[in-house]
Amino acid sequence: MAHFTKPTAGSWTEHYPELGTEPVDYTDSIDPDFYEDERNAIFKKTWLNIGRVERLPKVGSYFTRELPSVGTSLIIAKGNDQVVRAFHNICRHRGNKLVWDDFPNEETSGTCRQFTCKYHAWRYSLEGEVNFVQQEKEFFDLDKQLYGLKTVRCEVWEGFIFVNLDEDAPPLTEYLGTLVAGVEGYPFHEFTEVYSYRAEIGSNWKLFIDAFAEFYHAPILHMKQAVKDEADKLAGTGYEALHYELQSPHSMISSWGGMAPPKDPNMVKPIERVLRSGLFGPWDKPDIEGLDKLPEGINPARHRAWGVDEFEIFPNMSLLFWEPGWYLTYHYWPTAVNKHIFEANLYFVPPKTARERLGQELAAVTFKEYALQDANTLEATQTMLATRIVSDFPLNDQEILLRHLHKVAKDKVQEYRDATAAR
Repeated sequence: MAHFTKPTAGSWTEHYPELGTEPVDYTDSIDPDFYEDERNAIFKKTWLNIGRVERLPKVGSYFTRELPSVGTSLIIAKGNDQVVRAFHNICRHRGNKLVWDDFPNEETSGTCRQFTCKYHAWRYSLEGEVNFVQQEKEFFDLDKQLYGLKTVRCEVWEGFIFVNLDEDAPPLTEYLGTLVAGVEGYPFHEFTEVYSYRAEIGSNWKLFIDAFAEFYHAPILHMKQAVKDEADKLAGTGYEALHYELQSPHSMISSWGGMAPPKDPNMVKPIERVLRSGLFGPWDKPDIEGLDKLPEGINPARHRAWGVDEFEIFPNMSLLFWEPGWYLTYHYWPTAVNKHIFEANLYFVPPKTARERLGQELAAVTFKEYALQDANTLEATQTMLATRIVSDFPLNDQEILLRHLHKVAKDKVQEYRDATAAR
């Protein structure tokens, strides 16, 4: 018997009949040809989040982003007019990478008045215009207006910076739609204490999204995150979500849990009781405006046991809101059909005491532990999928976001293939 109400169709999956209920083919996670078409059909044509505005606190602030999934490097900078812009990180003279420090493939950040190429000292303004050419008279009828930095579409939503390599793509807010718009008004700007993790994972990028987009595995894989009695109880009960919602290509899951503090302190480990923090973050909600009445899109079931919402912003961003008053993001950047760069950022309100600081650090290291548990499992999954012994896999009702993700990716690739063949 279900613990929480399901749609009248009988299941969340059947509530969206376009998904079907048959087993899902995972060849899309091991086929090199599919991966190459995926890069062109999805990553080169979709809005991609590359950071937040807090990384650009003043005029001249900049950072670079390496995007192997689209085969380029970008400069993100705040101009003299306070506008955030994105440029391809390439000098217009001979194609040298424009902004880098000691190692060309490493990202960097800083503040400057202009960008200067290391090779021949061409200089560019914060707005991307050429403002100096070394020995300019040696060139032939050089029109500097024609040689500014190549721009990339760049828009900001709720402080999140997005880029899109497709000049014909719809505006960002239109792309995000009403599902993601439902979280607008959350006080993102208050959460400036950030803990970050980055690792190369030996799996297809979609497999890690699969792992985080369902909590069916949590009582089993993450059993040791709780004390034994609580872990045994969770494993025996299993898991169900409060709510799922799809607005293609995006989706979300809303879950119970994360009560702060827990009803029974013995449910958690001694260090968690001491620091009033743990797997679900610090127990004491920060005293800031915007957390008492959350945006309409968060906790859509309006359930009193609500603990966390996870929004999957297609293709590769997960945005999670935790009831105790913090949020985190995941990003998955493919580098090969069987590898990707995983990035996680945990955002807290700056601590006011040493205890608050330690509580945030405990939440951050606890997160790292369960992320490593997932990553290990995914690498094992990738190696066995690659054998092609089995290609179709049954997904249950709690894995609806997985079914949706793979369908959207396949549909996007098929549309791209059809358009390419018609040329």
